[in-house]
Amino acid sequence: MNSDNPSDALYSKPLENVDSFVFDERVANVFDDMINRSVPAYRTVVGLTGIMTSHFYQENSRCYDLGCSLGATTLAMAHHIPASGHIIGIDNSPAMIERCKQAIEKKKPSARIELLCEDIQNITIQSASVIALNYTLQFIPIEQRLSLLAKIYQGMLPGGALLLSEKILLDNNEDDALFSELHHDYKRANGYSDLEISQKRSALENVLIRDSLSTHKTRLKEAGFSRIQTWFQCFNFASLIAIK
Repeated sequence: MNSDNPSDALYSKPLENVDSFVFDERVANVFDDMINRSVPAYRTVVGLTGIMTSHFYQENSRCYDLGCSLGATTLAMAHHIPASGHIIGIDNSPAMIERCKQAIEKKKPSARIELLCEDIQNITIQSASVIALNYTLQFIPIEQRLSLLAKIYQGMLPGGALLLSEKILLDNNEDDALFSELHHDYKRANGYSDLEISQKRSALENVLIRDSLSTHKTRLKEAGFSRIQTWFQCFNFASLIAIK
């Protein structure tokens, strides 16, 4: 692992107290390694998000990456729209935004990218043709998720697409347990120890709250979307598209 992408070893040693997970400087420093080793098919989802952005992009519209972290999705979107395009990446972590800026400066995409260090619930969405919400809604309190999706819907142009990816809860408890264990197998195959898996799970408890696919789809309908489809799933991670 090179210095630009240091290896994630945050939970490799026994911790007396496992603090709740936060997107701080320590996490931002290893996030690229962490998410690629933790989220099945992460790069595939990011790449396909870029392709779908190309399909749904409308001239003179805006694209949004809500919870942009290090900017992987932001850059994927930027590479699939015209140079005249405008993408707004938003994250409430200063450390993430700083590294996102560095990634954008390194890649130098032709499309305009604007970064905001803000809570995505507080920003105004306008004239949006494509909005990415990748692995972000799961960190929003459940009772606030519908209002966020409704605001997203209101800020979108007709024919615009919301691309939503989440860690999901399976409707059947037995299947949920199976897919959770398969996800842990995936992490073990990528070099994480049982200690790391256990401590990370404890850190995310009450921080990352999963919904089922049926709950996601019902909420999207309540927000105003009528065309909703699951376009990808791997174990307990799924991606949906909702079209206005």
